[in-house]
Amino acid sequence: MTPPSGGVTAPPRPGGDPDSRPAAPARPRPAPRQRVPFAPGPLRLASPARRLRLVLAAVVVVVVAFVARLVQLQALDASTYARAAEKQRLRTIDLPAVRGQITDRNGVPFATSVDARAAYADPVEVNGVEETAARLAPLLGVPAAELRAKLSGTPRRFVYLARARSPEVGRQVTALRLPGIGTEPESRRTYPAGSLAANVVGFIGTDGHGLAGFEHAADQRLAGVDGHKTIEFGRNGPQIPIGVDDERAPVPGATLVLTLDRDIQWMAQRALEDQVVATGAENGTVVVMDPRTGELLALATAPTFDPNAPLRAPADARGNRALSEVYEPGSTNKVITAAAALEGGAVTPETPFVIPPTLTLAGKTFHDAEEHGVEHLTFAGVLAKSSNIGTVLASQRVGKERLYATMRAFGFGDPPGLGLPGESRGILPPPGTWSRTQQYTISFGQGVSMSALHIASVYATVANGGVRVAPTLVRGWVEPEGGFAPAPAAETRRVLGATTARQLRDMLEAVTSDEGTAPAARIPGYRVAGKTGTSQRVDSECRCYRGYTASFVGFAPADKPALLVEVVLQNPKNGHFGGVVAAPVFHDVMTFALKTRAVPPTGTRSPTLPLTVP
Repeated sequence: MTPPSGGVTAPPRPGGDPDSRPAAPARPRPAPRQRVPFAPGPLRLASPARRLRLVLAAVVVVVVAFVARLVQLQALDASTYARAAEKQRLRTIDLPAVRGQITDRNGVPFATSVDARAAYADPVEVNGVEETAARLAPLLGVPAAELRAKLSGTPRRFVYLARARSPEVGRQVTALRLPGIGTEPESRRTYPAGSLAANVVGFIGTDGHGLAGFEHAADQRLAGVDGHKTIEFGRNGPQIPIGVDDERAPVPGATLVLTLDRDIQWMAQRALEDQVVATGAENGTVVVMDPRTGELLALATAPTFDPNAPLRAPADARGNRALSEVYEPGSTNKVITAAAALEGGAVTPETPFVIPPTLTLAGKTFHDAEEHGVEHLTFAGVLAKSSNIGTVLASQRVGKERLYATMRAFGFGDPPGLGLPGESRGILPPPGTWSRTQQYTISFGQGVSMSALHIASVYATVANGGVRVAPTLVRGWVEPEGGFAPAPAAETRRVLGATTARQLRDMLEAVTSDEGTAPAARIPGYRVAGKTGTSQRVDSECRCYRGYTASFVGFAPADKPALLVEVVLQNPKNGHFGGVVAAPVFHDVMTFALKTRAVPPTGTRSPTLPLTVP
């Protein structure tokens, strides 16, 4: 049989026809899978070795976490937590130093410190903030709301509730036995003399530091050095007996001794206050000075204030007008023109002057305070009668450069140097800026402005033979140990020759004669020299001249000066001439001061100077 083309011939099967071979046995087919419902069987637990490894790993993690935390606490954050713990245990209490006194020259106190109590709280230990505040408020004089704020909402273990309360209040607070509330001793500033010398002494604030006067200027030395005490307390409040107990004792402040005399200050202040009221003046100043030493024995201003309650007075009453308030001195400035003319040899006391009714210079007409015809006066008469025209004529012989130099030599343009706040240097423009008429107006005290103390120093220089002694208010200090340290000697310099000073003293003595402008200043038994001043007053509101400044400054005994008194009244309404409203105050204060200082009359006669030309 021929196979199909392209096929493969199968080998012949034994036994005949290959189709007749036996069939291969059939392979059995697998039975189909059947879905069996899920039935949970028992869990297979990890082997013991596996469980041990898991436990060890967990332990290692926990140990590492603890170690890391310990490293953070003891190495990295140790100081922070130590400080926090210490802060919770320790309490530091300030121990204020006792403030030094301020006294007059004889040791009579103007300012002193007395025993007082401070109330404090440990807010952590307070039980019942509302009740505690309500019970303390009427005793301490502090609103309950303010006390509640201090007793709550603060992490501090110590807070002051009230300061400078009386010992009796302290005893009442202690008697309440309130948890967390206590008192401690301290001092309270008081001013036993009240308003006496208040503008010199000043006052302190609630923080115990000075705010005015010498309380401010000498605050550091008066205050001393505060101390402190640090105590360690346990968790429940009591002090740990063997804990921290560190104390630094306070150092008391030194006592300031002023040059003021309490009695003379009292008289000056009383006489001034009475005259301010009587004349309707806005304010006034009195200066009492020893021209030989520069020591100020009184420095009074009116109106004044009580430093025990300073805020009850207006701010302008708490300053020191004698140092800070400047004004145009008017005729009291004529002594400087006279000094420049005499010292330069331009005139003598007997030099004659023809005084016309008016004088026109540089387009301005000058006149005297009172109308008059043509007068024939000596230079002594020009000063005694306070002639503006005569002074202008004398200034022409001096020149503006010499006039300016003389004012500077007397201290104009510099602060007085007392060391008190608010001292003014005045207003003294250099001569290169003067207008055509300013040379003439400055000669009789208009166009410049000075303080009362500037003017007092000028006359003290004349009284002291031409030697200027810088004014001073400080006599010395009493140290906490008890020793007295005197103040440095005042600066001195010669301004005028002795002859010029003597001539001026004689001419100023004529001012208090019957022919002068201030006979009301005379004191029986004593020779008195001085000068009146009546100047137009600059009003800052209108920036114009409105009202007057009335003044008188003088010294006694005129031939051997021991005391100087100056009186200034600003804008008096009932009279405005210095010889009428200021000279009587001078008389009263000088009379009292001479007696207080036991200054005897010299017993000599006043010189006779011709005031008019025959």
